[in-house]
Amino acid sequence: MIIAEITVIPIGTGTPGVSEYVAAAVEELKNLGLRPQLTAMGTIFESEDIEEVLKAFRAVHESVFKRGAKRVVTSLRIDERRDKRGTMNQKVESVYSQLNRDNSGNTAQ
Repeated sequence: MIIAEITVIPIGTGTPGVSEYVAAAVEELKNLGLRPQLTAMGTIFESEDIEEVLKAFRAVHESVFKRGAKRVVTSLRIDERRDKRGTMNQKVESVYSQLNRDNSGNTAQ
């Protein structure tokens, strides 16, 4: 399973607000059949196929230009694990389980 995070930074838009551009990027991911999860600093999604991730990257990058940005900085981070299946939710739950264990009387260092 691949978990990918995409961050787009539109430049040359004439305004400091970027939500319009981020919304276009998220819509591109949905149009590709992905289930993006928006965060405050980027958007994450899951895929079984690296080619699908790269296609999504290109679609997101181009969507911001189509919205009118003159320059776009797009970052992609890929977490691919092949020894066992994992999901975005599973990764978060794993951390929460550690926090709950630490809060049950064990002192975190």
